[in-house]
Amino acid sequence: MLRTIFLGLVTSSSLAAQGTQIVMLGTGTPNADPDRSGPALAIVVNGESYLVDAGAGIVRRAAAAQRANNIPALAPPNLHRVFITHLHSDHTVGLPDLLLTPWVLERTAPLEVYGPPRTKRMVDLISQAYADDIHVRLTGGEPSNKTGYRANAHDVLPGIVYRDSNVTVRAFKVPHGAWESAYGYVFQTKDRRIVVSGDTGPSDAVAKACDGCDVLIHEVYSAEKLKTRAPAWQKYHSAFHTSGYDLGDIATRARAKSVILTHQLYWGDDDAELIREVSMKYSGPVLPGRDLSVY
Repeated sequence: MLRTIFLGLVTSSSLAAQGTQIVMLGTGTPNADPDRSGPALAIVVNGESYLVDAGAGIVRRAAAAQRANNIPALAPPNLHRVFITHLHSDHTVGLPDLLLTPWVLERTAPLEVYGPPRTKRMVDLISQAYADDIHVRLTGGEPSNKTGYRANAHDVLPGIVYRDSNVTVRAFKVPHGAWESAYGYVFQTKDRRIVVSGDTGPSDAVAKACDGCDVLIHEVYSAEKLKTRAPAWQKYHSAFHTSGYDLGDIATRARAKSVILTHQLYWGDDDAELIREVSMKYSGPVLPGRDLSVY
């Protein structure tokens, strides 16, 4: 059972399962917070990792989590697949890193990339941008394998986008401002159903996708501190993102068994205040995501 302490906060060790693990690699935003790398997380099942998003620092964060928590699936050569929620730069600027660094560190399998329409275009252009680097590493005398730099990019539509013996992954559309295609993902494993919201405004789609899920991982901003922002930013964040109060309502309608906060926008608030906002409308356990934490 989850153990609740003040304001619905739970410890990461109480949320972690023996089987499926959630590893928060980066919980940041476009803000250059040195304590929070760009948005990225990993679902780890039976020695395999399934990444969501590729924010800045993803490979080093994965290596740090692998070392700190003894999770071999997060060693660079084992980073084989990633699911992109949308193409905002803070969620994708780590794609060149994820494509090339594990190859330099002896990954032999191509990187499998799944995301909304135009994901393949982005990945193809990244490969073109680094064509000289790839050429020199392949032909310039440096020891290298001949396959690990490749990427198989898949533009996917809502629905089941991936399945293997460990997990079934379903994409669903969420509203994220002017983006035509932004996704959340549902990961169904043998022991947990995990829903990742991606970046989204308040949405029935998230509640429907969760529908009693074990863990809802959701972005959040401080509703109270938004009032101190300039009108243009208030308009933007209200349309593109989800406040703590709105998240509490979503989590309750979703019947989520637990909530992990990520992509937190504080503007001077802290985790306790975000949890307070969520807990005004949601009575379940709420845990603020922190880089390198395992749940």
